[in-house]
Amino acid sequence: MLATLGLDATAEAVYRAMLAHPRDGVRALAGRLGVSEADIRNSLDLLSELALLRPSYEREGELHAVPPEVGMEILMARQQAELAAQQLRIESSRAAAAQLIAEFADLSPAAPSPGVEQLVGLDEIRTRITGLAHGVRSELMTFAPGGGQRPDTQEASKANDLALLGRGVRMRTLYQDSVRNSQITVAYATWLGELGGEVRTAPDLPTRLMIFDRTTAVIPVSSEDSGAGAVVLTGQGTLTALCALFENVWSAARPLGSTPEERDEGGGLSPQETTVIRLLAQGLTDEAIAKRLAVSPRTARRLANGLMERLGAASRFEFGVRAVQRGWLPGTE
Repeated sequence: MLATLGLDATAEAVYRAMLAHPRDGVRALAGRLGVSEADIRNSLDLLSELALLRPSYEREGELHAVPPEVGMEILMARQQAELAAQQLRIESSRAAAAQLIAEFADLSPAAPSPGVEQLVGLDEIRTRITGLAHGVRSELMTFAPGGGQRPDTQEASKANDLALLGRGVRMRTLYQDSVRNSQITVAYATWLGELGGEVRTAPDLPTRLMIFDRTTAVIPVSSEDSGAGAVVLTGQGTLTALCALFENVWSAARPLGSTPEERDEGGGLSPQETTVIRLLAQGLTDEAIAKRLAVSPRTARRLANGLMERLGAASRFEFGVRAVQRGWLPGTE
């Protein structure tokens, strides 16, 4: 009956027997249920792990079954946390679709795939992007993950930016929240905004990406080395998915001029904290979270530990359960 909540038949029977006969020990339970004492002990271990048993306050060394209304809430919260983690893994996979599309392309000389053009080396990539930027007529959408941008890179971009905005091209750029700590990048984004460009930040971005007129996209093959190689994608289905990905992230991002650590009413979470929770639920380490957020590992640890302290969680699994109960992770129907 409770198999869907993580209890096998024997463990469920033991839990029910302990509720009905709280004074029964291992031997009495084995006799009452007709199973071996070893099976009873295994079930007691499972029930303790699931927090359905706790040490008795009255009898030292004995276990006491928690009431069903409490026990079922614990089991459902645990399952909900696991489902939420799975849902987040699926969402993460969907968000990384652009990166996966790029990674399947073999950079070795081979027959080209329809809608996929391979670029090798930084010179070839920059030449192709310059050509696409020269031909863009209506819109340029960009994911620019990582920390603050290099001053020479931004200065070199200004001439192209002026040309695009002068032609009436809508320019939308998404950086990560960590660039708010870079005065040079903020100054560049402010300059771009004054000319009509739109700049927002998000805690996490799935990949580096440029979309020209919603018809052509450029994505690096490796997120570790964006200059090693890239692919130019023109397939209609692929571009529809990439544009939807951009719009989804853009709608949840914050204009660069807004306060980065604004919290929801009632002492809620900042966007960066929400992202840390999502990455923790996916099982990422502090180092991996730091890389995704473009912050130092020390900052990532501080954020994770602060969130755990706010919920009084002693472990990351307990944090997941409490985060679901608090509404910090998405629930399920």
